[in-house]
Amino acid sequence: MFYFIIDILGTIAFAISGVLVAIDKKLDLFGVFIIAFVTSVGGGTLRDLLIGNTPVLWLRDPVYLYTIFGAVVFAVIFRARLKYIRKSLFLFDTIGIGLYTMVGIERGLSVGLSSIMCIGLGTMTACFGGVIRDILCNEIPVIFRKEIYATACILGGLGYFLLRRLPFDDAYAYIAGIVIVIGIRLIAVRFKIALPSIYKTT
Repeated sequence: MFYFIIDILGTIAFAISGVLVAIDKKLDLFGVFIIAFVTSVGGGTLRDLLIGNTPVLWLRDPVYLYTIFGAVVFAVIFRARLKYIRKSLFLFDTIGIGLYTMVGIERGLSVGLSSIMCIGLGTMTACFGGVIRDILCNEIPVIFRKEIYATACILGGLGYFLLRRLPFDDAYAYIAGIVIVIGIRLIAVRFKIALPSIYKTT
């Protein structure tokens, strides 16, 4: 139940981030739903295909579709209250990658993958829905820019596996992993910390 709740919260966060991008691009209602949908399930779909978990989760459990639909309706109705769209997008996207990183890691552990593969799977789960969203909305995906994004997911995953070695319940390490991802992303943006650029500045 704990992991299911985290998965649902991640679905909601990414669905709202997808709605905000779609509204910013002035898409119609169908387009808003599609962008929200692919943002929410894109990374998880790729994850499930890679580990052979088919049919993929959202095809087996309709609660994910209902959750996305509810999040879309909520975000559209209250879009005027979601002030400063870009700040709202950043917040929901950051929460989403924190939650989905750990969901992906948990899925990897459930099929017996190594810790490194689990971190890769978690990072993919967290990032690739946003990649699809940005490509469909004609934007360069954040993961391909110099911002601290996928790096935060990787560090959160490393923190999780290190904390699992301590004599605590795994649930605490799981929550700590989420907090690490979100915290690193927030700090990086707040203090303008970025990966080194290979291009000369003019």
